[in-house]
Amino acid sequence: MRKAALSVSLVCLLAACGGSDGSPTVRFEVEAAPAVTAPVEVDEALAPLTEPVESKIAAIRDVLARDSLSRLVRLAEAEESFVSNFAGESHRVHWDLLRRTGFDPLAKLGGLLDGPYGTRQVGDQTWYIWPDFAALEADELLPEKLTFTDRARLRDLVGEPGLERIRAGEDYPGVRTAIAQDGDWLYFVHETQQDTEELE
Repeated sequence: MRKAALSVSLVCLLAACGGSDGSPTVRFEVEAAPAVTAPVEVDEALAPLTEPVESKIAAIRDVLARDSLSRLVRLAEAEESFVSNFAGESHRVHWDLLRRTGFDPLAKLGGLLDGPYGTRQVGDQTWYIWPDFAALEADELLPEKLTFTDRARLRDLVGEPGLERIRAGEDYPGVRTAIAQDGDWLYFVHETQQDTEELE
């Protein structure tokens, strides 16, 4: 009905536009434009944080609120297999050295936890990983496969050198942290094992 009405309206309009000097009137039928709908994005359901994970995040945030590196060290040392670096240094020595270079572990950790997370299944455990990019496989992380917004966010996190490493097939090379579903804080690192080996 709408199509017919549109056609009739166009014919009438064009007929009215015919010149009074006897110039020919053009008549044609135009189909109504199809309705335009936005593409539907289907995201895989992200596993919600477990209670032990939320409890661990609360403990970390309490340390961050106190701005205490000593408390962060104690929290990390209470974990059975927590990793802060791949050089075998103590958490305290490592984080102190980073602070001297202008890298503030407390601020960086807070920034990570404020952002989106991803998950990975490791054995029978789900690991919650910040940022979400660090949970992706290397081939999923290629900037060309990401949305414009995610590509810009990835560049902010790892810089152009990091993007080049990703394009070369490396895993996420930036600062990252992870907590297992049972609440174990697994790691908070700013480098890869390969980086450390290259420096030795």
